[in-house]
This record gives sequence, structure tokens and C-alpha cells, in this order.
Amino acid sequence: MAVRPSHMDRKTKGIQGEGIAKRYYENQGCEILETNYRYLRAEIDFIALQDEELLIFVEVKNRSRRDFGEAETFVSAAQQNRIKDAAEEYIFGINWNKDIRFDIVCVDSSGKIEVFEDAF
Repeated sequence: MAVRPSHMDRKTKGIQGEGIAKRYYENQGCEILETNYRYLRAEIDFIALQDEELLIFVEVKNRSRRDFGEAETFVSAAQQNRIKDAAEEYIFGINWNKDIRFDIVCVDSSGKIEVFEDAF
């Protein structure tokens, strides 16, 4: 019988995965503007700024296996819509009129990441 990880285990792994993903973006020269940005029922794991020209809304997914699969299977259409709504609210709130992008970052149990830029 398989044992499901506890909520705390998943939360801890989620925080660790987000930390790995944030460091990746920082190493790419991005500034992390927001972490766990919430709007209504949506949460964006973090928002990064690249070269003062591009806002990147990042969703981090933890995977227990190395074969990540297709990015579009990681985030449901409903979740994508919620993230887009939250991003729209954020953009409106800061009066942003430059480019945006939605990325998905998958982190496996060894800390290896795969980045899907412009995932949706």
C-alpha cells in the first residue's frame, strides 16, 4: 500500500522547490519582485523581473521522477486562467506596459530543474 506524503512534507518540498527555482532566475539576472502573490483564488509562486523589460510569472511544480513530461499537463486550464487573472491584477496594480511571460519550472527530488518558458 502506497503511503501519501503528509501535507507538511508536500509544503516543505514546495518551499524547497520554489527556492531552487528562484535561485535559478536570480542566477539568470532576474530580480524576484513577489513571492506567493495572491489574488482571489489564485496564487503565483513568484514574479520575476528581467532586464527591467519583462515580467515573468512563475509556477513551480515538484516532481518525484526525472521524466517530467509535457508542460501543459502540469497546470490545468482552470489554474492557468486563475494565474492569468492574478497576473492581470498585478500588471494593472503596477501600471506595467511592457512584456510578460508565464513559465513553469519543474523541480525533481534531486533538485534538478526543467524550465518551460512561455508555457501558456
